[in-house]
Amino acid sequence: MGLGDADKTSSLMSDFLRQSGGVAVIDGGLATELERHGADLNDPLWSAKCLLTSPHLIRSVHLDYLEAGADIIITASYQATIQGFEAKGFSRGESEALLKRSVEVACEARDIYYDRCRESSCDHSSDGRVLKHRPILVAASVGSYGAYLADGSEYSGNYGDAMNLEFLKDFHRRRVQILAESGADLIAFETVPNKLEAQAFAKILEEDDIRIPAWFSFNSKDGVNVVSGDSLLECAGVAESCKKVVAVGINCTPPRYIHALILSIKKVTSKPILIYPNSGESYDPEQKVWVQNTGVSDEDFISYVSKWCEVGASLVGGCCRTTPKTIRAIYRTFANRPAASSLG
Repeated sequence: MGLGDADKTSSLMSDFLRQSGGVAVIDGGLATELERHGADLNDPLWSAKCLLTSPHLIRSVHLDYLEAGADIIITASYQATIQGFEAKGFSRGESEALLKRSVEVACEARDIYYDRCRESSCDHSSDGRVLKHRPILVAASVGSYGAYLADGSEYSGNYGDAMNLEFLKDFHRRRVQILAESGADLIAFETVPNKLEAQAFAKILEEDDIRIPAWFSFNSKDGVNVVSGDSLLECAGVAESCKKVVAVGINCTPPRYIHALILSIKKVTSKPILIYPNSGESYDPEQKVWVQNTGVSDEDFISYVSKWCEVGASLVGGCCRTTPKTIRAIYRTFANRPAASSLG
């Protein structure tokens, strides 16, 4: 990486946030929206299954979020791994092509959205769609090793005593390389459940000449530590010490815990803080269903957003079970943002 590339990597998020008026909106849940569009995700590949069967549905969901006001869309590659595709009988080449496809579909949605903005005479359509030409980033999702296992271990971070750094680096390396070269603006390492995996991601970024920046997003079930019990301060510290990481935060965590987690992260990082909680609903890994009526309403979710930004969050969206309606409400919360200074 030349000096120019390094400067470009480090400034991407600060430039983007400046152009977005200081805060930016991340999209919401993907899998539940795909199901609402008719997809059957009962598969170890989860939402990545649609890369095979119905990429048009993924594109539609990306567009729904852009028209709800999202400034960042996250690709359908969270559960997409070369190892997972190969276990389904795909070749290495086919598996890598499916990873690339996840980024291509998101980029296609962005292009279609920009076309719609150009065709529109105003920033908002009569049906409430946001058609505002603005900087939009495509974040290539990388889920944890636990997400590949599809056994719920991304919610425990317990990979067993035999797990080590080199194994995790080897598991993720090629996938990260492919996604970094597919046209995405950044890599989103999501639902990182333990310090070891954060260290593996940081090493890959540093050792493999990854040419786009990344964010690290951890999850917590107690509002204090990450789900494995590892210290959030130590995990965020791993992100802080990696030059390729341009934002750090929390996803897939109940909204009630977010305020305290932001305050913790602020103690160890000067980087932008990103927050995209789930709806607060409980997931039953045995039944593979969300427990009804355990979450917060969109109104309650939105009531938190301004407080999160007041204490330091600058990128806010939703994770599991949040919808374009949630994201539109977040966008409206930020609607008084200053106009973007440029779209350069």
